[in-house]
Amino acid sequence: MTFPRITIDPEVMGGAPCVRQSRVPVATLLAMMAEGMSVTDILTDLPFLDEEDLAEVLNFAADAVRDRAAR
Repeated sequence: MTFPRITIDPEVMGGAPCVRQSRVPVATLLAMMAEGMSVTDILTDLPFLDEEDLAEVLNFAADAVRDRAAR
């Protein structure tokens, strides 16, 4: 599975997966969602993101968990 909106660059955020070459790590967005922030709240705080970015963050995380479970 590919995730074109998720980028991993060793020069950005220590190589942590981020959204579209930003400095917003996937883990940060997952934590925001887990803490109960709504999509609207997240997009208000980070207006350069969109709903498709957040959907891809969730899909990326699900794929990562599936991959670990298969090991």
